Amino acid sequence: MAQQPQSDIQAVSRMAQILGLFGPEAPELSVSEATERLRLNRTTVHRYLTSMTAAGLLERGSRPASYTPGALITQLGAFAIGQRRIIQLAPAHLRELTEQAGVTSVLSLWGPSGPVVSLVEEDAAHGTIVTVRVGSQLALDTAQAIAFMAYLPDQLQVDRLLASLPVTQRTGLLERIAAARALGLSIYPANQRGISVIAAPVFADAGVCATIAAIGTDRMLPTAQDARTAIAVRKTATALTEEMGGTWPAPDDDPSDLTSDKNDLSD
Repeated sequence: MAQQPQSDIQAVSRMAQILGLFGPEAPELSVSEATERLRLNRTTVHRYLTSMTAAGLLERGSRPASYTPGALITQLGAFAIGQRRIIQLAPAHLRELTEQAGVTSVLSLWGPSGPVVSLVEEDAAHGTIVTVRVGSQLALDTAQAIAFMAYLPDQLQVDRLLASLPVTQRTGLLERIAAARALGLSIYPANQRGISVIAAPVFADAGVCATIAAIGTDRMLPTAQDARTAIAVRKTATALTEEMGGTWPAPDDDPSDLTSDKNDLSD
């Protein structure tokens, strides 16, 4: 039993070594080539390559007994590139939103179980600043989470996330998700601390990839859907979506089909 964790770590390390063999100069590798470069037993290498193919990490190549990175690796790579790209593009949009609205602007990315705050732009020009910590895991009842869940391609994931909640709370969140899908905005009026939030989804070519949110006190942030700040949040999300090469789904579209024409969300 004590040796099992070490064995698991070795297996992960070897799979990482195998994946590291692929690159622009080596898009496809045979068992012989992998064996030579890894300096391992051919039978061991073949066993790993076969197992990784069964798991979707590798695919059969064009040559006999050869392999290429699989669909799962391609998917994860595209996801990582998309996250890096939006982190690079978003700061200018957040600054502009903060200047226009006079409140804190936040970009969140989807984590293992909900949105994670990834970028924050505070409004230093005002005496009252609402601070949000980068890295914060947001609860499922937040405006950002609702904006994400309204457009996640896998709505079964939404069902799983909400399954453990009490029926009343789950019903309320489903109503908010439907409202966000119809409006293109997720609005959270002032909570007990007097903080309001307006969030909108951002789309890349594969679907929803982030949310943009304006956060401020109820005095600083009117939450009417036609208020100036709500319009600014929509425009910011639309502009960032365009830069990410994404499209806004039509209000009545199935959230699992995000390939429809983009709505004009400008005022």
